[in-house]
Amino acid sequence: MKIIICGAGQVGWQIARHLSGERNDVTVVDSNPELVRRATDTLDVQGISGFASYPDILERAGARDADMIIAATHSDEVNMVTCQVAHSVFSIRRKIARLRAQSYLDAIYSDLYRRDHLPIDVVISPEKEVAEAALQRLASPAAFDTEQFLNGRGQLLGITIDDDCPVINTPLRQLTDLFSTLRAIVVGIRRDGVLFVPTANDQIFAGDDTYLFCQTEDMNRTLEIFGKVQKKQERIVIIGGGNVGLGVARALEQRTDKVRVRMIERDRAVAERAADGLDRTIVLNGDGLDAALLDESGIANADAVLAVTDDDKTNLLVSVRAKEMGCKMSICLVNDPTLAPLMGPLGVDAYINPRSTTVSSILRHVRHGRVRGVYSIGDAEAEVIEAQVLSTSPIAGQRIKDVAFPEGTLVAGILKPGGMVKPKSDTRIEEGDVIAIFVMSDDVPEVERLLQVSIDFF
Repeated sequence: MKIIICGAGQVGWQIARHLSGERNDVTVVDSNPELVRRATDTLDVQGISGFASYPDILERAGARDADMIIAATHSDEVNMVTCQVAHSVFSIRRKIARLRAQSYLDAIYSDLYRRDHLPIDVVISPEKEVAEAALQRLASPAAFDTEQFLNGRGQLLGITIDDDCPVINTPLRQLTDLFSTLRAIVVGIRRDGVLFVPTANDQIFAGDDTYLFCQTEDMNRTLEIFGKVQKKQERIVIIGGGNVGLGVARALEQRTDKVRVRMIERDRAVAERAADGLDRTIVLNGDGLDAALLDESGIANADAVLAVTDDDKTNLLVSVRAKEMGCKMSICLVNDPTLAPLMGPLGVDAYINPRSTTVSSILRHVRHGRVRGVYSIGDAEAEVIEAQVLSTSPIAGQRIKDVAFPEGTLVAGILKPGGMVKPKSDTRIEEGDVIAIFVMSDDVPEVERLLQVSIDFF
């Protein structure tokens, strides 16, 4: 595939890294020559310096025969105009745009993105993606990472194994025998900073970051077996009243169970806007790092603090202070992935990387074949790919043990007409099944081939 990526920032660079590694013909466009140089020096991509919305720049980038354009610059308007030029001048078939302003995302204006108006095939909203990720973290407080698959019937859980975990030092093969009715699989283990797909003879040790895939109905039992206790979240403090914080607060207010939410926002105008847009949430105007203000928000009795300001260091420090003052759980928004190793030593329970959530969302619409979902693990170390099995796929009609899956791959779950099943070596994959696969990044191209890669689906 020939793909043009407009914007060489964190998201654009990461998308280029994924797609160029899968032998796609990728060209990166950015008005900052330094960002273009960084992309061309570190990735197998071509680079063009200039404004992505200019037709002559897109022409130089190869728009005449491009299959797809991804507009991920820092400007919503540039992204929108880029897609219009790509459609009207170059007839590029697939156009994806990242839009941040909430006014552009209002459902009542959705007709704006029709082909005969503003031709954008897929609109990605980082703020909405991050808000949804935050809500999932709050729903699974014992996990540092979580995502739903298979129409909500399958759940990916990332948990850190503690010293008192009942199943440490036990081969995974024995776990299957001990808990034969448990519909859960260990799909990935990160040990000493290295992520790998385990075999049946591998064991889990204290300190491991373990990725589990389970049936949603078995989530609480799965967590208990691995030494985690789910606690109901009744009191939540949100630090930051921007689009992310506001989106999370609105979603929490709509829940049927009673959740008490308080919000702290430093900017008075933003705080007033949040207060006007919320019904039951108490909004406090002030610095989230202020211990007195945190105390006023009831942080000592809070079940969770969610730090989602636009400053990574503030989010980290607020999380640490909140835990020190008695808050049971801390979740923070961190844009810089190099800060992730600090989470454990600082006692931060979970973090959200906006880049990772946005990249996952974009990849969902880029992948070949009948791919329905993609979730990026860690710093692009692995992915969970959800796809429908086509009749032409090499895996259709095959038993799992007979499929030549790459070594860094594990089938996590299969959704059949009768419901989700826990995959076993003799489970047969049929046409129409929806399959979730945990796969290391290097093995993604081979897995796509098994899922019947074809540009015909665009």
